[in-house]
Amino acid sequence: MSEAVAAVTERTATSTGREPAGSEFTPLLRTVKEQGLLDRRTGWYALGITVNALALAAVVTGIVLIGDSWWTLLLAPVLAVLCARTSFIGHDAGHAQISSDKSVSRVVGLIHGNLLLGMSYAWWNDKHNRHHANPNHVDKDPDVAADILVFSSDQVSTRTGFRRWLTRNQAWLFFPLTLLEGLWLKISGFRDLRRQSPRERIVEGTLLTTHVVAYLVLLLGTMSLGKALVFAAIHQALFGLHLGMAFAPNHKGMEMPDPDGDRWGHLRRQVLTSRNIKGSPLTDWFLGGLNYQIEHHLFPSMPRPHLRLAQPLVRAHCREVGISYAETGLVESYRQALRHMYEVGEPLRVG
Repeated sequence: MSEAVAAVTERTATSTGREPAGSEFTPLLRTVKEQGLLDRRTGWYALGITVNALALAAVVTGIVLIGDSWWTLLLAPVLAVLCARTSFIGHDAGHAQISSDKSVSRVVGLIHGNLLLGMSYAWWNDKHNRHHANPNHVDKDPDVAADILVFSSDQVSTRTGFRRWLTRNQAWLFFPLTLLEGLWLKISGFRDLRRQSPRERIVEGTLLTTHVVAYLVLLLGTMSLGKALVFAAIHQALFGLHLGMAFAPNHKGMEMPDPDGDRWGHLRRQVLTSRNIKGSPLTDWFLGGLNYQIEHHLFPSMPRPHLRLAQPLVRAHCREVGISYAETGLVESYRQALRHMYEVGEPLRVG
């Protein structure tokens, strides 16, 4: 979710001076614009949003109708998948893929993020803006900052106590930890309210609270406490796992810019730090279009259905200018990401 990045990145080649007229990115940007791949697909998104809303409503209706029965738990995985679809819509709204109107994008983001998922739109935008601006940069990308996990050897030396144990075993713990991602997103949203302006805090806080209350009323009002807890555990765990499986292959194990080295241009900064995932239309659906991560990072505001159309252009351009274009299968992408985390934690296992 990144209105600023979506608006700025694709203009850098022609308006900000960061990418001069003769930059490696300019010819590709011109070709993509000429083919209309940056044009909005409002109808496509309207249909997707409507179908997703109807599916969510159907699941909620099913929970109410089935009620206090263990059969209701079968709807928890379905709801987890639909929540992941909802997060992809919110993500695209933040990138201005759905509409160029910031107000429309914010409304769509607040509904799909805060209200439907309990995840702060403002928090995610701020975090995701910084990620897109400097992917895999240890000092500037919050997604690779030393936290529960670490992604560079320089971060290992700072680990002590329980965090040291986590780093030592992080390759094995990565997917189990993603089971908590759904809850962590909610907690992070509430914590971020302190950073927000008073007006933004009221809107975001009200929607986040409404989500939590509605979720509790739905579960506790239709089933016993025990079943409600089991349903919530399954739903939130699978939702987090789905997101982890969608985001893990994108950058883990790819180039990490040297903080003290030469500044890469936009093309190299985005391509060399990103990995694409090959697959079928099912892969595209499951990963929410993020499997075209290189194209998405080069053109954040490009509508999701256009990413696959831009891929041949981007791959050919990278070949022409001599830049490596990383693309692999889904399983292999996980292997590469986990191998990187395993190697980062190696010093703590042999020391």
